[in-house]
Amino acid sequence: MAKGYWVARMDVKDAETYDKYRAANAKPFADYGAKFIVRGGQQTPREGDERSRTVVLEFPSYADAIACYESEAYQAAKDIRLNASEGDLVIVEGYDS
Repeated sequence: MAKGYWVARMDVKDAETYDKYRAANAKPFADYGAKFIVRGGQQTPREGDERSRTVVLEFPSYADAIACYESEAYQAAKDIRLNASEGDLVIVEGYDS
């Protein structure tokens, strides 16, 4: 079964509120088996629009990645994030060789 991934590129406008988002997303991420692959860190943009922060989360399956995003707990966390940042998030199915 292919894993699922969240790929998020964000510009954080309010670091204090974004910290509240991080605290709020911890439980749904744990509940759905999320593992951080990339969490901020140094980056070198080469193409497209630049964002200051990139995060990649790995889930046991694509279905888990979707279910986590749609969960009540994550939606509450997302409401916090929307007030603190702007960006893009895509959920993608991994390649299962």
